[in-house]
Amino acid sequence: MIIIGEKMDLKIRKWKMTDAADLAKTLSNKNILDNLRDGLPFPYTEKDAEDYISAMLAADKNNTFAFAVSVNDKAVGSISVFRQQNVHRLTAELGYYIAEEYWGKGIMTEAVKQICEYVFTNSDIIRIFAEPFAYNKGSCRVLEKAGFEFEGTLRQNAVKNGKILDMKMYSRIRSKV
Repeated sequence: MIIIGEKMDLKIRKWKMTDAADLAKTLSNKNILDNLRDGLPFPYTEKDAEDYISAMLAADKNNTFAFAVSVNDKAVGSISVFRQQNVHRLTAELGYYIAEEYWGKGIMTEAVKQICEYVFTNSDIIRIFAEPFAYNKGSCRVLEKAGFEFEGTLRQNAVKNGKILDMKMYSRIRSKV
């Protein structure tokens, strides 16, 4: 837990069904969706949010580490780590987003640090990686400030909104916790 300023109590916590309205509002913002992978409906409804929350609460706790990012117990974002398979079974992918009004406040950096500590302490995962779009400087900065190392650019690695995009590869290794 961290106190940011005098009034913001930040933590990652399990999802609650009562978070559905806040989640739907956050994901109905095109500025957020433009930085995420495809597959999310737009607009994002409370029913979509309820389905997601149910799925995360029911997920295998050894393979999916999914939390709400909360400020003063209000869900303002999402952060998840997903174990990979086969020869990558000790590796996991990190994904996250936060409501636009909370951008640039250090909240996501702290949430990334918290989830890495949680995953490295409560699982056998040894490597967590993230692949933000190369143009998303804010997300790249979050990872850098949270102790991730830049590994390289994945050239022409994605198609988003009809554009072919580069992505960046970042990772954090258990021994660096």
